[in-house]
Amino acid sequence: MSAAESSPLTTHVLNTSDGVPAARMALSLHRLDSNLKIWTLLNIGTINQDGRCPELISGADFTAGMYKLRFETGSYWESLGKTSFYPYVEVVFTVRDQDQTFHLPLLFTPFSYSTYRGS
Repeated sequence: MSAAESSPLTTHVLNTSDGVPAARMALSLHRLDSNLKIWTLLNIGTINQDGRCPELISGADFTAGMYKLRFETGSYWESLGKTSFYPYVEVVFTVRDQDQTFHLPLLFTPFSYSTYRGS
């Protein structure tokens, strides 16, 4: 993906327990193969200092279908010397119109999380 091209899928990950972006959290993007009914790994990334992962997928690769963003929350908390209830968070969503942009924030603590479709 070129620097001028922006991803049609974005996320913003915030550690609401400490009030900071979740810098250095690992995440992965997957698409469901509708024939085989298995998840295909599309990309792996790391949340930056602003709480974002700007190049999740290119517009050319973003097609209609079911997707999953997996956030490695357990490893993130472990890196901070804390324990958590959720070893990871998976957000599964459906894209019907790949010409739209999708923003999926994750707000989380060691014992809770919330997500929504933003703009």
